[in-house]
Amino acid sequence: MIYDTIDYTLQNDIATVRLDRADVMNALNTQMRAEITDAMKRGGRDARVVVLTGTGRAFCSGQDLGDRANAANLDMERTLRDEYVPMLRAIYDCPVPTISAVNGAAAGAGANLALAADVVIAAESAFFMQAFTRIGLIPDAGGTWFLPRQIGMAKAMGAALFADRITARQASDWGMIWEWVGDEEFDAHWRARAAQLAKGPTAAYARVKQAMQASFGNDLDGQLALEAQLQGQCGQTRDFKEGVVAFMEKRPAVYEGR
Repeated sequence: MIYDTIDYTLQNDIATVRLDRADVMNALNTQMRAEITDAMKRGGRDARVVVLTGTGRAFCSGQDLGDRANAANLDMERTLRDEYVPMLRAIYDCPVPTISAVNGAAAGAGANLALAADVVIAAESAFFMQAFTRIGLIPDAGGTWFLPRQIGMAKAMGAALFADRITARQASDWGMIWEWVGDEEFDAHWRARAAQLAKGPTAAYARVKQAMQASFGNDLDGQLALEAQLQGQCGQTRDFKEGVVAFMEKRPAVYEGR
């Protein structure tokens, strides 16, 4: 696929998917959703970590409502089912770690796009907003699934009903995101975090994701059984053997990844 609404780069085992419709604050349209879906799958094949970030002053402002004629006739159920679901699954199911580097405003579906990643790092000036009720809608793009699990029902309900801005600091304090950093350090920081993961034991990371995601549907016995199964698989990898030898030799491990 040739990308017109995003920029895809691959360097040092890091795939960067950069939303590139700065003139509309990286609002999501049909083409962009298809391109993000394709790029995330591509990154999962080609890289050891995938970073999703934005161009300009916004991460993503959500659904593109700029064309009033199209917005008024938008088949929301079909759009969510056929366009948003594949995009979100491509992020959530990516076999390598994913990072949302939230450089600015993340509103509506744009906020929940960010939350679909494994790790969210936000610039201090960034904010998140479940803006849906401001136009008579409910949170979508996974918002009603991500938020209660990340910040609890009380704060999830408040965020959805009031549609207030949630600052990067608040989001970090609430457990919505991993961390916030100062605007000046933001770019270098998320790149360093991505590089750290790209040098790590990718096979183990994939199983970390599998175990964590399965935990919501398992009871304790089921989760303990899954842990044993996945740990057994990790124990057969060259990365595990390298990690043990490096520990004994008091040197950094050099992981092959997948």
